[in-house]
Amino acid sequence: MPRSMWRGAIQFGLVTIPLRLYLATESKGISFNMLHAECLSRVQMRTWCPVHDRPITRSETVKGYEYAPGQYVVVTDADLDSVPLKTVRAIEIDRFVPASDLAAMRFVKQAYYLEPEAMGRKAFTLLRDVLAERGLVAICKVVLTNREHLAALDPFGGTMLLSTLYWPDEIRSPGELDLPTTDAAPVRPMERAMAEQLVAAMTQSFDPAIHRDDYRDAVMAIIDAKVSGRQTLVPEAAAEGGTVIDLMAALEASVAAARAARVAEPVRSLVERGATTGGLTPPTALADAPTADVAAAQASMAETAAAAPSATQRGTRRRKTA
Repeated sequence: MPRSMWRGAIQFGLVTIPLRLYLATESKGISFNMLHAECLSRVQMRTWCPVHDRPITRSETVKGYEYAPGQYVVVTDADLDSVPLKTVRAIEIDRFVPASDLAAMRFVKQAYYLEPEAMGRKAFTLLRDVLAERGLVAICKVVLTNREHLAALDPFGGTMLLSTLYWPDEIRSPGELDLPTTDAAPVRPMERAMAEQLVAAMTQSFDPAIHRDDYRDAVMAIIDAKVSGRQTLVPEAAAEGGTVIDLMAALEASVAAARAARVAEPVRSLVERGATTGGLTPPTALADAPTADVAAAQASMAETAAAAPSATQRGTRRRKTA
């Protein structure tokens, strides 16, 4: 059972729902320790006091706010707990908004699961169900880790998800970027039509389960090889491609490749599912796959291989003609 990192209540109107907060995500990245290159011993990071000229422990430290250069005021945990705001121990709902209107959800800091206390289960369920039925999200404020956060509260499965957001003044404006304009980069109708075909060929429902952290897997493979004493395999360098001159040719080849990948996806899923479950091996998976799917995938791949060079050649002919 995970450990709750906050305990308080949801408050809206005169309704109070006591609950606990749990982190909804965890980092799966690979972390490294700093070692001394000469002896490979782990480096110790010490907290050093320059006045006493000696290392100190964490228990000897206090929080300090620099109100002027070199001038600090000490702020204790008791000071922070006594902040006169209801949001220190409450998720205070300010309003409800349509979920489709919440563009700020693009800038989420952290997500948390909510678990109601026993006495708040009925009210919790009622709020969750009403939000789900009406397609609404609650906008609220809450103090976490010594900061008040703007947050959004919306139904998620059997619970609700609290997503802390950036305050408006924390979001940088894209106005400072050097972005292309329609006049500076005109698009031909044929290019737009081909781009729409490419987007259509690559459009499908989002399934997070099919995505993997390939970088983490590759780094772990290197680490495993080093631990077991095997020689690390160096991947072959990718062939350098030429400069793309003809956008239309690149779009045509991309559409053909996207269609081939989409047709081949059912076969690839069978192979990966067999490898994951330890059941079907890749050859068996292909043998058990519908013949039409395999044939269509092979035909589409062949079409892709033929389409890329032909598109390039057509682009070359057009440039020569011009």
